[in-house]
Amino acid sequence: MLTQQEQVKFTVISQALQGKITNGKAAVILGISPRQVKRLKKKVRHEKEYGVIHGLKGEISNHHLDSSLKQEAIEHIREEYIGFKPLFASEKLEERYGIKLNPQTTRRWMIKEGLWRERKQKKVIYRSWRPRKEYFGELQQFDGSYHYWLEDRYCETNGDPIELCLLASIDDATGIITHAVFTKNEGVRAVFQFWLSYIQKHGKPLAIYLDKFSTYKLNHKGAVDNSELMTQFGRAMKDLSILLITANSPQAKGRIERLFQTLQDRLVKELKLVKINTPKAAQVFLDTVFIPAFNKKFSVIPVKEENVHQPLSETETQQLDRIFSIQSQRKVNNDFTIQFKNHWYQLTELQPTTIRPRETIIVEQWLDGTVHLNKQGHYLNYVLLLKRPEKAKTNPPILTTHPLNWVPPSNHPWRKYAKTKH
Repeated sequence: MLTQQEQVKFTVISQALQGKITNGKAAVILGISPRQVKRLKKKVRHEKEYGVIHGLKGEISNHHLDSSLKQEAIEHIREEYIGFKPLFASEKLEERYGIKLNPQTTRRWMIKEGLWRERKQKKVIYRSWRPRKEYFGELQQFDGSYHYWLEDRYCETNGDPIELCLLASIDDATGIITHAVFTKNEGVRAVFQFWLSYIQKHGKPLAIYLDKFSTYKLNHKGAVDNSELMTQFGRAMKDLSILLITANSPQAKGRIERLFQTLQDRLVKELKLVKINTPKAAQVFLDTVFIPAFNKKFSVIPVKEENVHQPLSETETQQLDRIFSIQSQRKVNNDFTIQFKNHWYQLTELQPTTIRPRETIIVEQWLDGTVHLNKQGHYLNYVLLLKRPEKAKTNPPILTTHPLNWVPPSNHPWRKYAKTKH
């Protein structure tokens, strides 16, 4: 079976073969050279979908070293070369025992065996101007901005103005605001809702550029879920084959930073002129009036006019709820209960797959608020318990697809085998 990445590659190459897209566009989408696209087209033309599968898939690498060689080298280092640097140890292994190894290979082995401590070099910060991407949809810069967007027209019951978070994405090639949403915070749910609506509107961008650390947001009173945002968001984007690029500084994604400076000046004043005082009305004004006018005035013509947003595959469309869910791992207790956020879930007797105690499952919190228990693609049946269950005295060995007192019919292979044996 093709992996998700291989399916994407086969779809793009097929479009190139049919003349729907150029070799250059296919190369940008797949992140390879036009020459490699031509080679893949030739393979797919003769081998169909098998042409996108690497020839060494499932095989041992051509550069694989024998495990006995590794064991011999490690034993010599442990006995004779403790404290030697990897380069010096490699030289001595070749000089005295004829074991020729790349120093980097020796270094990796020594680190893994605890014979060498990895030392991280201090990074030199260097920044340079980066040209715009060539295609619309090739890169989206994304961030959130906390601000008093409605000033004192939207306040708490005590009269204090309420700070809202504006999530926005801007296309790197054109400078177009592709999507913007007012939210209460920049948490996982808000970000998932943002990108779900974005993908349903535009399709999948090839890459997203966003903050790596979000330092100032971690200390902001309205910020939530920042500790798990990158983990959950990174996993979702990987499932959709969208490259996630994290910026080490605000300057690295200057286009979205400058956008918020402009919006905090212009958008605030525009909302004041039309006397909008609720987030809902502000969102309607943003979508229907401000963004179209802004894009018309400030957008630029891209180097290449093609749109490289990719549509969702049939599999991805069916799994959107799973992809844009907050996922956590939990263990199945001996009484087939699962504890999650002060709630207890009892697995029922009949399940779509075999369940054993102490197995790990994935708890998915969908955006609609429902909880789903997933084991290797199978959603388990459960009931929500009103209180913590008492400790079970006896436990059934497993849960499976039929009742525990199930009796096999006379023509079942078990019975046939028993008759043959007698």
